[in-house]
Amino acid sequence: MVDVTDATFEQDVLARSATVPVVVDLWAPWCGPCKALGPILERVVAATAGAVELVKVNVDENPQVAATFQVQSIPAVFALRDGKVVDGFIGAVPEAQVAEFVGRLAPQPTEADRLAAAGDEASLRQALELEPDHPVALAGLARVLIDQHRPDEALALLARVPETAELRALAAAARLAAQDVAVGDDVTGLLDELLGRVTEDDEARQEYLDLLETLGPADPRTATYRKALASRLF
Repeated sequence: MVDVTDATFEQDVLARSATVPVVVDLWAPWCGPCKALGPILERVVAATAGAVELVKVNVDENPQVAATFQVQSIPAVFALRDGKVVDGFIGAVPEAQVAEFVGRLAPQPTEADRLAAAGDEASLRQALELEPDHPVALAGLARVLIDQHRPDEALALLARVPETAELRALAAAARLAAQDVAVGDDVTGLLDELLGRVTEDDEARQEYLDLLETLGPADPRTATYRKALASRLF
């Protein structure tokens, strides 16, 4: 959920709605029904897991946005897709009605989506036959292949599509698996050992980078060891 202002409306609502449906909640601090409706909207939109996004606009502080929607009373809720209003309602309505409203915006799952959600190898492969670049199926099948000690197949699969952060981490895990490198409790010791060889050994440098990818950006060691690598190389 994002608080939108007159200054950010074009970017956070109009431009964003070209990628995902955006629900705009027009409210004010003095409005009792707004306070009742707000948590319902947040809960229902959150349940879409990103398929629909919610923004809130304080009409007292952002009169230009209010004027854009020609708001006469609040709460007022509008749904935008591709920069255009496609649905909306006025007033605090029951949660079931809010869920119906949001449900009309969320894209319905495809057969590939349902197969990908099953998670087994056969279903994942069927999903990719229907949608060769289905992101959930690609990542899911890559994980299955890595877990089954089939890293070369996983790497061939991942090479078919543009790289994302998730797929890059999976490719790193596959390369490590291909070398029988286990990412365990001794990863710090392994990184220290590899760091001594990264300037002259390309394979050591790749293994070092792959270990950092599998640790992920949230692990504090990742930033520390990336800085250590940079100090060796530059």
